[in-house]
Amino acid sequence: MRKAFPSIRSTTVLLVRKDSQVALAGDGQVTMGETVMKASARKVRRLYNDQILVGFAGATADAFSLLTRFESKLEQYHGNLERAAIELSKEWRTDKLLRHLEALLVVADSKSSFLLSGNGDVIAPDHGVLAIGSGGSYALAAAKALLKHFNL
Repeated sequence: MRKAFPSIRSTTVLLVRKDSQVALAGDGQVTMGETVMKASARKVRRLYNDQILVGFAGATADAFSLLTRFESKLEQYHGNLERAAIELSKEWRTDKLLRHLEALLVVADSKSSFLLSGNGDVIAPDHGVLAIGSGGSYALAAAKALLKHFNL
């Protein structure tokens, strides 16, 4: 009988777009079971000459594999975020090895934002807010409330 390892839960990544500005932030916390293993993980990266922001949640090794693939798609499609996102999602869903990766990505440039998943989802937010990770639903609710009720 195989002993199960405690699941690693980590992350809140939040993207907020208002008017012509976009902000993407991630907490630095990585937990294993109930224990905080690290408090300063970098879950947000800049790609393609610092023009594309990417945040990730899920299994770290899986996320880094996807980031590498996404970066090559951005190069292939000359920084066209939407095209690179769609092509990565298609590959992620259909490739035998990639389809087992457990992570989510939030990607953004100056014009658009998307959530990418292994189910083939490429979701653009209705109200300029996306959130992923174990704390994502809380961050999403808070950001929507702030955008609706305050002029930040």
